[in-house]
Amino acid sequence: MPKPNPQLPPFDKERFTPVKRALISVSDKSRLIEQARALHDRKVELISTGGTYKAISAEGIPVIDVSEVTNFPEMMDGRVKTLHPMVHGGLLGDRDLDSHNASMLEHGILPIDLLIVNLYPFEKTVNQGNSYEMCIENIDIGGPAMIRAAAKNHAHVAVCTDADDVELILEEMDANEGKISGALKQRLASKTYSQSAAYDAAIANYFFDQLGETNPVFRVQSGKLKQSLRYGENPHQIAGFYSDGSGRPGIASATQIQGKELSYNNINDTDAAYELVAEFGSVFEGALPAVAIIKHANPCGVAVAQTFLEAYKNALACDPVSAFGGIVALNGPLDKDTASHILKVFTEVVIAPSADPEAIELFKKKKNIRLLIVGDLPDPQEPSLTYRNVGGGILVQNRDNGHVPITDLKVVTKRQPSAKEMSDLLMAWKVAKHVKSNAIIYVKDGSTAGIGAGQMSRIDSARIAARKAEDAKDIAGWDTLRTRGCACASDAFFPFADGMLAAASAGATAIIQPGGSIRDDEVIAAADAKGIAMVFTGMRHFRH
Repeated sequence: MPKPNPQLPPFDKERFTPVKRALISVSDKSRLIEQARALHDRKVELISTGGTYKAISAEGIPVIDVSEVTNFPEMMDGRVKTLHPMVHGGLLGDRDLDSHNASMLEHGILPIDLLIVNLYPFEKTVNQGNSYEMCIENIDIGGPAMIRAAAKNHAHVAVCTDADDVELILEEMDANEGKISGALKQRLASKTYSQSAAYDAAIANYFFDQLGETNPVFRVQSGKLKQSLRYGENPHQIAGFYSDGSGRPGIASATQIQGKELSYNNINDTDAAYELVAEFGSVFEGALPAVAIIKHANPCGVAVAQTFLEAYKNALACDPVSAFGGIVALNGPLDKDTASHILKVFTEVVIAPSADPEAIELFKKKKNIRLLIVGDLPDPQEPSLTYRNVGGGILVQNRDNGHVPITDLKVVTKRQPSAKEMSDLLMAWKVAKHVKSNAIIYVKDGSTAGIGAGQMSRIDSARIAARKAEDAKDIAGWDTLRTRGCACASDAFFPFADGMLAAASAGATAIIQPGGSIRDDEVIAAADAKGIAMVFTGMRHFRH
């Protein structure tokens, strides 16, 4: 390990250094020409590579091809062009050290004051479904080597990894007679190393996927800041929102049409809502309209119907008290009629694949409500990873994308469920997957009739779900409980018959559960005694 050099002065954030020479090599050329011209206008000598050089020179802006600097041609389809001492010496040479200056003079190495590099779009290439060979070709080598070198020498070199960074450089140059501060260079260096780490993380994870590696020796996860948040779950907690580069449709890819800035809790709850409603498929692909209303990451109402308005009304009726200040998710376009009814209830966020212009206009009357448009629904069966911090470590698992085909369901009671009961059972099972354990879900006619979540015992969840149904009946003025003749889902097996009997007391006539308890026979016998149809899935959906 190199020892600290006593000849070097301490880093000075207030030290300003001139920008006389810049090396530019970018894959994203969207703002290249205007920024190259801006640097040239500020008397900065430009050096460039490959396609970047061609683009700049084509506009008549003076620029030097890097091969003229290295006296070595670009080769191997561009894989080798900047990996040369004339480049890396210019980036790494410490101008405060006489020995470095002497080496640069001896070998004719010109100092580089500014490096502008954005890396090959590896993640984009992967997300577009390109071949293995194409993805490997889009692993940048020269780019990361240069930005890491420049960032190490940040006392003398500024490194920009995107066009926004260049704007910061230009602003500071204009304010300081062509010079930039140590503080800005240090900040850009910090960003560079985090970006380099994120880039390598994406590559490593791609290899893990290709190899089917479930538990690699080193697990890496990265993200790019999408939004700084006012605070976290509570005002004393600092928080930020990062996109992970996966391209999964959802809260990270959504466009906010209107409304206040999203909070930490808004984002968490909206994600829960959209992932749940995606279980029912997209109306653009023939699925029925579905609506989910979420509060504190738990559903308080879910419904499927012929129209979004009907689905929303039915979902709201399940627990209108909890829906106050909730999140509404749709699996298709938000229409005017549904929007008008949503606006009658205080709602934090509405998220959907799209929204009709008339619905958007209605929402403008309520400036605080957030409207998010995603464009697509996530695939509930798509594999991905989830992370959870514990003391001194990280728990990693694949997302619960488990799906049990109807052909794999096993009826274990004497009575078979009717077609209507089976339809409601399947819906209840989809909802149970997204409810905190222990979860009990009652569904009647395509709508949740009661939801019991997060209790320490399953029987308590069954009782709470029944109580929610009673409250809904009283609020709506119905003659009968919606749980009468309902289907019931349990996210895990019933360890005793008491939980199942509580569901039966609420009015359930059919139950779906994983099975697998040592007392399954007792539970089945109790169901038979009550004339209840029971279906085993063989799959548990714990959600702690």
